[in-house]
Amino acid sequence: MNAIRVKNLSVHYDKTPVLWEIDFTIPKGHIVGVVGPNGAGKSTLLKTLLGLLTPIAGTISFFERPYKEVQKKIAYVPQRTSVDWNFPINVLDVVLMGLYGKRGPLKWVRKRDRILAEKALVRVGMLPFAKRQISELSGGQQQRVFLARALLQDADLYLMDEPFAGVDMATEKALMEVFSDLKDQGKTLLIVHHDLTTVKNHFDWVILLNSCLIDCGPISEVFHEENLKKAYGNAAYLLTETKKLTHSKSTGV
Repeated sequence: MNAIRVKNLSVHYDKTPVLWEIDFTIPKGHIVGVVGPNGAGKSTLLKTLLGLLTPIAGTISFFERPYKEVQKKIAYVPQRTSVDWNFPINVLDVVLMGLYGKRGPLKWVRKRDRILAEKALVRVGMLPFAKRQISELSGGQQQRVFLARALLQDADLYLMDEPFAGVDMATEKALMEVFSDLKDQGKTLLIVHHDLTTVKNHFDWVILLNSCLIDCGPISEVFHEENLKKAYGNAAYLLTETKKLTHSKSTGV
């Protein structure tokens, strides 16, 4: 079964095309990077998949069913910069919000719920901060808390918008360990990412995007110099990085 199937998807902002005739299929059980230059439509793709934006054309299915029928199986981690971190709420309460989709926001929090939330915080190394106000955390710590909230949903598909942006190396490593564990459990992760130098380390599949779809598939088949030129053009800085990234493929090292 496929985790995501997108056919002929087109999205406009105020009559300006952002995504155009996108077609791809993602099998279950992969960590998938969504890669492309600024303005390529990466975040727009995630928001459209989640039903936050309405496409002008195309169809989307998850596990061969419409989003509304399986939305409880899907967790979303937004960009950290899109959140009001001054809202007066502590870390544990943020994580407990991950239960709203299944239980609703007005249900009393049970002891079992708190135990599950604490276990999620343990997985991301944030349990000692459970009572800390979310605004008092560093960027990397805030990102870990958002991941813990998503983990509490126990989803089959995780959509994440730049979870590595602005985090330190320790947080990046911790996030990747959790992502690998989720993959081992048969979960699927779709992650918007901007750092080309770490794509091969983080993902086993990639969607290469620049308004239209450049390519989609296993990292070894899609992430190569020709496709990167199609997506990013011939900028000198990119070609330098591309040579580094594709050296192992061309030399067999």
